[in-house]
Amino acid sequence: MKSIVIERPDTLRFAERAVPEPGRHEVRVKVRLAGICGSDSHIYRGHNPFARYPRVIGHEFLGIIDATGPEVDPARLGERVAVDPVISCGHCYPCQQQRPNVCTSLAVLGVHRDGGFSEYAVVPAANAWAIPAHISDEYAVMTEPFTIAANVTAQVCPHPDDVALIYGAGPMGLTTLQALKGVYRVGLVIVANPVNERLAMAQHSGADEVINNRECALDAWLAERNIRPTLIVDAACHPAILDEAIRLASPAGRIVIMGFSTASCTVTQQAITGKELTIYSSRLNAGKFPVVIDWLARGLIDPGKLITHKVDYQQVIQAIELFERDQQHCCKVLLTFP
Repeated sequence: MKSIVIERPDTLRFAERAVPEPGRHEVRVKVRLAGICGSDSHIYRGHNPFARYPRVIGHEFLGIIDATGPEVDPARLGERVAVDPVISCGHCYPCQQQRPNVCTSLAVLGVHRDGGFSEYAVVPAANAWAIPAHISDEYAVMTEPFTIAANVTAQVCPHPDDVALIYGAGPMGLTTLQALKGVYRVGLVIVANPVNERLAMAQHSGADEVINNRECALDAWLAERNIRPTLIVDAACHPAILDEAIRLASPAGRIVIMGFSTASCTVTQQAITGKELTIYSSRLNAGKFPVVIDWLARGLIDPGKLITHKVDYQQVIQAIELFERDQQHCCKVLLTFP
């Protein structure tokens, strides 16, 4: 089989490997589609601190179960599945708190273990989630990106009276936007981004208001409209955002951080406690695949609004470069496998 392997930063090759056999509690998935994520680009460029090389990247993928391990029901053969990349021990304190996404021995497919940019992938059977027949492959492969939004919203408990501000109109921001509007029916959702074409994507996904925060000062824009966000989502992952979000938030507001920047940021304790703000962080997903599959089945979200490109897996280098450089027109790129 062919696998896309990052040997070391900036070195990608198509490796010919033996088709793997599933272990006792595993299944083998013949991959059909896989999505490119920012973390795949970061691993390729050597900017992901968690990656171990060499690595088959890819943590957003869909396929068909074509082999089962000895302890897996063979009736699962032929199932079309989306794969949860989060592998946890099930026993440590975070796991006991239903937060396997921060397990003390966390392994993520495509980061710590080989992922789905391959013709076949072996994964734990419990991580392979059956997809209802009426959901298309293109929508089903977007399950994992939407679990990021599901994880965020499960923490902050949005409600229709919220005034939400999302920093960033990349895939994380847009999936969160769709969850806020389509699932939680939040009355006012504002998206801030410095690229006008991204703002158009946000409007297409349901944003009530958009603002180019490179051309216009966000604090002044909100003040002119007497808006105090009750819920702020940092999906842009810049260290300067937290300080601004604290200043802009309504008293008793909630702020959620989604990024992994290692740069320092400075905030004033009084600004937080004076408003009694709640600050959350969110990483990956904590068992949210069935939640998102239900959203898809009920038509509450529309992944098609994020998919801009679909290419053969052998064009992966060109696809990653497109993803990196073309924020105006490229949002989610899908790779097809034979």
